[in-house]
Amino acid sequence: MRVFTTFDQLTEAAGTDLGTSDWLTIDQRRVNQFADATGDHQWIHVDVERAKEGPFGGTIAHGYLTLALVPWLGSQVFTLQTPGAKLNYGVNKVRFPNPLLVGKRVRSHVSIATVTDIPKGKQMTVRHTIEIEGEEKPACVAETVVLLLP
Repeated sequence: MRVFTTFDQLTEAAGTDLGTSDWLTIDQRRVNQFADATGDHQWIHVDVERAKEGPFGGTIAHGYLTLALVPWLGSQVFTLQTPGAKLNYGVNKVRFPNPLLVGKRVRSHVSIATVTDIPKGKQMTVRHTIEIEGEEKPACVAETVVLLLP
């Protein structure tokens, strides 16, 4: 776990690999709860029997469920203990290059892409690659943006 307590530490870490989170198994219960929370009950996610005959041979996690795991998985790799507010500013790029079959395990490989000065503090871009155990292609690749205000 990498702990950042100053803006200088963050600036020095720009362009570096921070490591990977623990593995997390994506089970059907989690997928169903996400479907209930978002109203997205497409059969490919929630109908186990029908999905067996579908293009992936089983249910798959929602892409946005995978993306929603980024903060939690990332928190296993690094933490920001810098002074002031830490604000989720958005996502620059998100791709879902590989379906995530229910029952598979994922983890996030995290790096700090950039840390730039802004008038009110710092802006940090973090790259997350959500790897699927045993798969060559990741489930998700995302660049998240965090504003750090003193």
